[in-house]
Amino acid sequence: MTHYAIIGTGVAAIGAAETIRSVDGAGEISFFGEDPFSYYSRPGLAYYLTGELDENLLFPYQKEDYQKLRAHFHRASIMRILPDEKKVELDTSARLPYDRLLIATGAQAIALKIPGAGLIGVHKLDHLSDARALLANAKRGRTALVTGGGITALELAEGLATRGGKVHYVMRSERYWPNVLDEIESRLIESLLAREGIHLYHKNEVIEILGKNGKVVGARLADGRSLRADLFAYAIGIAPRIDLAQEAGIACERGILVDQSMQTNLPDIFSAGDVAQVYDPVSGKHVLDSLWAPAREQGRIAGLNMAGQPAAYQKPAAFNVTRLAGLTTTIIGAVGGGRDDDLEGIARGDSETWRQLPDAIVAQGGFEVNRLRLMVGQKNILGAIVMGDQKLSSPLQTIVRQKVDITSIRRALLVPHAPIADILAEFWGKNHALQSLQALGKN
Repeated sequence: MTHYAIIGTGVAAIGAAETIRSVDGAGEISFFGEDPFSYYSRPGLAYYLTGELDENLLFPYQKEDYQKLRAHFHRASIMRILPDEKKVELDTSARLPYDRLLIATGAQAIALKIPGAGLIGVHKLDHLSDARALLANAKRGRTALVTGGGITALELAEGLATRGGKVHYVMRSERYWPNVLDEIESRLIESLLAREGIHLYHKNEVIEILGKNGKVVGARLADGRSLRADLFAYAIGIAPRIDLAQEAGIACERGILVDQSMQTNLPDIFSAGDVAQVYDPVSGKHVLDSLWAPAREQGRIAGLNMAGQPAAYQKPAAFNVTRLAGLTTTIIGAVGGGRDDDLEGIARGDSETWRQLPDAIVAQGGFEVNRLRLMVGQKNILGAIVMGDQKLSSPLQTIVRQKVDITSIRRALLVPHAPIADILAEFWGKNHALQSLQALGKN
């Protein structure tokens, strides 16, 4: 009987366990994790903050789902991985053996390092417990100050505004999320935030959180201004939790380096999810994703290989559907580049491949809150952002991921003020019909 040890209880860990159990009905699966809530939807925390989602709906697994895994759950910290002995050492000093090990420790919020960061009323949004603490402090009529970048900072600002608070959002950059969104998209999001009553401060930063009797009372900005605030929330990026792997001699860069089978440089040790730095055959580099669907797929591939079923992770074009200032936004493939001064590394809901953009020409169109931006290569669409109307979101995901040849419409897409949505819709209709006919011909 094979002993499978899984460090972590997130989506990558669960994906691996489900797959292992589907292949190996007799093996012993053991989870090790510190999170008291085990498996829940981290992306759902944004909707929990706004009150759109009840807490019980954050949990995709019910009792019977856990029972199907027939796994052992250990509420414990792993202190050391001992590869030579093929054991893990718990915080109780107990050492438990494994035959195959998966490290799915995820990533943690990067801590803010300014005076006052330890005051009561300073919040991050890393776990469900953070969301609970924030909601307990976010009473109607209170003033909140938010700083940071990416999706999570916006979730914090919007969640606090929805709860009836006055919100100040301070960013170092001259506009929101500049290395993923272009200026039109950033300004569109900012205008929607302003309508929600959120006050924006560009090209500025918080240099000190002010306190009284150990609690937040405000913050001092780099330009000399002081803002009163009852609570302070930040999201400046996440860092993969690689300490255990490094101490065990596992090769790491920013995350744990894995090949396409999700295996590390040490035999029988695998990694998946936010902590894994995955090989991308297109760019020839190892990259980080912090996205739910890739984490689950990485866990599935790791589980197959752990159970002796060889499989390779084919990294697709990064894809995320999110909500920015109430506007549904889909991000596919490579769309931007450069730095975001409001982030240290990657953010939750982000992918490094969004910024690995080769030579491309922009085609864009839209009005009011509907917008479509395409990054057009020589023969393919390399990336796309769809804001508002999502009719083309699914077709574009296929076009980008399958590298569909768009030579026949490339010139039309690049004509100034071209109706690119109509051109794409017609192209997709014809292409989709052709694929259906070819499929019928094979049957």
